[in-house]
Amino acid sequence: ICGAAAIAAVSPIVKAKEEDTAIGAGVIALVGTLFAIGYTILRPYIHLTNIQYGIWSGVGLHEIAHVALAAAPAGRDALAIGLLAKLGRVLLLVPLSFILMYWMKRTGKIEKDTKIEFPWFLIGFIIMSIFGSYVVGKHLLMPKTIMNNISTLTTFLLTMAMVGLGLNVSMKALRTKALKPLIAMFITSILLSFLTFWMM
Repeated sequence: ICGAAAIAAVSPIVKAKEEDTAIGAGVIALVGTLFAIGYTILRPYIHLTNIQYGIWSGVGLHEIAHVALAAAPAGRDALAIGLLAKLGRVLLLVPLSFILMYWMKRTGKIEKDTKIEFPWFLIGFIIMSIFGSYVVGKHLLMPKTIMNNISTLTTFLLTMAMVGLGLNVSMKALRTKALKPLIAMFITSILLSFLTFWMM
């Protein structure tokens, strides 16, 4: 479905430790960056149109930043369709979160009376998507400079969040805990890339 956003969404539901959450986000970022560079290198040698390549990037890569990195060299249309495909996957986090909450209670992994923290940022994502599509996008109610400032602010806040996650990771934990997730992430990324390429 997604990368670090999915980890952030499901971590409170499955009661994951902060260190494990940070390691997961770090593994996603590392592997996703390598694959985004790999997609960019492969692009001239694969028989896909720019639109198909954009869709492949949006469906096969894990983070919005990775999709942007891989799809941008193929042009604006490829980038737009790639980001659209990726954001469609992000939207699937909402039903997934509800399914996980139900499953955690149904299987007895948490007590029925225990309150599960819902990832409210997903609701914000939906509201802002609607706002951006039907208010800003259609009527341009906000000046472009304000939109640029908001974009800069969100990038800064995302950077702060990633730094905060990184502060919870120790090098010892990376050596002892990250190897298996790293291998699993590489295998998953390879399978996802081949499967989505085959579907193109």
